[in-house]
Amino acid sequence: MALNIADLFEHAVDVVPEKPAVQVGDRVITFGELESESNKLAHFLADRGLAAGDHVGLYAKNSIEHVIALLAILKIRAVAVNVNFRYVAGELDYIFDNADLKGLVFDRVYADLVAEVSPKHHQLKTFVGLPDPIDVDDASDVTPFGGVMLADAVAGQSDARDFGDRSADDLHIIYTGGTTGYPKGVMWRHEDFWRVLGGGIDFMTGEPLEEYDQSKKALQDSLITLPLSPLMHGGAQASLLMHLFAGQNTILEPKFDPVRTWEIVDKQGVQMMFMTGDAMARPLIEAYEAAEESGTPYSGQTLFAIASSAAIFSKAIKERWMAKFPNAVFTDSVGSSETGFQGTGLQDASALSTDGPVVSIPATTVVLDDDNRLLDPATDVGKVGRTARSGNVPVGYYKDPEKSAKTFIEIDGVRYSIPGDFARIEEGNRITLLGRGSNCVNTGGEKVYPEEVEMAIKGHPSVYDVLVVGLPDEKYGQTVAAVVQPRDGQKVELEELRTFLRAHLSGYKLPRVLTLVDEIPRNATGKAQYPAAKDLALSAQQAGSAQTLDAQPTDNGANA
Repeated sequence: MALNIADLFEHAVDVVPEKPAVQVGDRVITFGELESESNKLAHFLADRGLAAGDHVGLYAKNSIEHVIALLAILKIRAVAVNVNFRYVAGELDYIFDNADLKGLVFDRVYADLVAEVSPKHHQLKTFVGLPDPIDVDDASDVTPFGGVMLADAVAGQSDARDFGDRSADDLHIIYTGGTTGYPKGVMWRHEDFWRVLGGGIDFMTGEPLEEYDQSKKALQDSLITLPLSPLMHGGAQASLLMHLFAGQNTILEPKFDPVRTWEIVDKQGVQMMFMTGDAMARPLIEAYEAAEESGTPYSGQTLFAIASSAAIFSKAIKERWMAKFPNAVFTDSVGSSETGFQGTGLQDASALSTDGPVVSIPATTVVLDDDNRLLDPATDVGKVGRTARSGNVPVGYYKDPEKSAKTFIEIDGVRYSIPGDFARIEEGNRITLLGRGSNCVNTGGEKVYPEEVEMAIKGHPSVYDVLVVGLPDEKYGQTVAAVVQPRDGQKVELEELRTFLRAHLSGYKLPRVLTLVDEIPRNATGKAQYPAAKDLALSAQQAGSAQTLDAQPTDNGANA
């Protein structure tokens, strides 16, 4: 046995084959059934010549078939590559090429796009179609490019587990969301992925687990978990696998719908919910409050753990959640595809921060200054630097040695992953995450971190969503610009917004350009699309439709 993702799943199967593993709608599949079906598909893929190290794309929404396909790929020691199901042809062309795909498992509804793109990629020869979990009647033809539907692929295949030994050194690749450029494939050893994303380390204490620790917990009563993000997002995939390893019951939905979510929570007695910051937390709490006001409230009180990661969970939205769920535990987790979880913070309703997530950090997480020197968490309280993680870190970026050399750096004999996130050191071995350095706005020599400003703006009662970007400025290099989606029927004025923000931010951090939009650009997982937001702000500025100030702030005071 090895610390391999497929092995860790099989350990749980051996302990609790009859327990429910995954549920989508009214359909439930047990651990034993999931094992059987994934073994059948694994044998089909192997029969088609796919083997250890080959890359197989997963281009599908959340479904039981998606989980079967993921496990089947892992069982034959191939590499599952997550493909964004919102990609258009050009983006698919990039990912198929960059990831060197030899196989593709896809929702049938995308057959036309696959047919358009796949002929350009000659090594991509194996195609398996899945029934679409939303458009169940879709009958798109998968045969023109040699595709076969899942039911036909597994027909007559053995469900035996006879795949041979696997290795902890097998690679698992997570493609980043591409919020600041083209997606990059982050290469993880299976053991390292498990340690920092699959529950192989106790996230609160930092203590490492043994190989069978999670499967032993499977004998306990199942927790009912609901990760809301698409499985094509690395965080959601990690959440699914972590709970499969521990014999828990995971509920998936192919499309995020806040009303549907609350119906599931009450019907199934969901205990743990995982979401992506305000992009999900805001519509969820608004649906909950609206149901109360209509006289047909949801309960939701089976929830005892509500976790957010990968995006801002703002103070204003947290306060509304905590008022409705006073007995639940709320956590903010910080990390990235390049580091895994770097820290987790229990949120106290009496001490929420408007600056960013405040989390406790394990010994493997450090903060570096501009010269890559480690800051001291005891004596450098208040200083800002880049977060870095040692220990179980990725091998590098797939086919990008130059970017790998910049992100994965050895300091004093220790290898660190440094993805570019900035944080401020707080007392008690904690940090406040300020945001990605590549999005930092440098105005007159002062650094402004967009997420800090966004957190404050989201507290304004007329603001539904916001992104902050830097626009060119002749005198100061850049100026702070806010792209705001107002609440329905509400207006946002730049001067009034700046007045509101003075209680929370220094003068140089206040936006001097305001662009109002119908919808903030975010990807399917809720992650911010900063380049698109900057394009919107620039276009509005050039068209004269943006609200602007005439003078640049000269100090940090209230008269800035």
